[in-house]
Amino acid sequence: MRADRLVSLVLLLRRRGRMTADTLARELEVSTRTVLRDMEALSAAGVPVYAERGRHGGFALLPGFQTALTGLNHDEALALLVAGSRRGAQQFGLGSALASAMLKLVDALPEGLRDTAVGAAQRLLIDPETDLLARPVAADEVSATIGAEVRRAVFAGHRLRIRYAAVDQAPKWRTVDPIGLVTVREQGYLLATRSGVDRTYRLSRVLAAEALDEPAQRPGTVDLDRTWQERNTRFRTGGDEQIAVLVRVDPARRDHLVGTALTVRSEETDADGRLRLNLIFQDRRHAEWAVWQHATHVEVLAPQELRTAIRDRAAMVATRYGAPP
Repeated sequence: MRADRLVSLVLLLRRRGRMTADTLARELEVSTRTVLRDMEALSAAGVPVYAERGRHGGFALLPGFQTALTGLNHDEALALLVAGSRRGAQQFGLGSALASAMLKLVDALPEGLRDTAVGAAQRLLIDPETDLLARPVAADEVSATIGAEVRRAVFAGHRLRIRYAAVDQAPKWRTVDPIGLVTVREQGYLLATRSGVDRTYRLSRVLAAEALDEPAQRPGTVDLDRTWQERNTRFRTGGDEQIAVLVRVDPARRDHLVGTALTVRSEETDADGRLRLNLIFQDRRHAEWAVWQHATHVEVLAPQELRTAIRDRAAMVATRYGAPP
């Protein structure tokens, strides 16, 4: 469910009055089933939408539906609409609340301001579901019930009991002290401690949650950005399988290659302008995959076994394409 689509749906009903599900589906370029689900979401959010059956039936809003909100200018309204188009709220179980807030915002704007703000928002796309290479962005699904319990514990400063399914492990109950919530690339995380040890839990793997009455053992204030960076660094630099790789790389490919590595140990520029990087990868397989993406724009200097693996792979490709199909 996209909050921006619900806003468009309500605006259509306000401007045109009663409309059938099929007509709404054509206008919004979605299926009729999606429109019916959206209508249920609107009703759950408190929007007075109703259905009339029969030959001339359809969906409509109760007459006089209006909310009150004053003091916003065009750029402020646009900023809120853009913020509302981001999907991070879904990871915290706030999708319905976000949709309701956006509907109230748009509905409360003066007519001229509403049209210009919504029109401008339609010219901006934030966090699309695929990138330029058509790779889908995998968004986590978190139930509203679990999200609500987790938020309640985080904001109230109470301990939290969760049933968590870690990778390749059977689900287990854990009692944790929640610190905060983070969303990264459509994935939500709970930062917490358990028995005084830092723990990070992916929200989509929480199967059940219960906020407890006892207070959490945590500091009164927290720099969540710094905490996340520290945990991210520990995660990226831990493990026994990691491999250090020395490469020469075309400067134009530098950022893309570094983006696939765990860390950059050192960097210098050779006399011919190519960069010499000492990178850390998760393992040899990871390093081979990352280097192979760049063909001759990246050359492995060390270790020799990785250089040999890249050479053998290139030889197999040359052999395959050397013969006619």
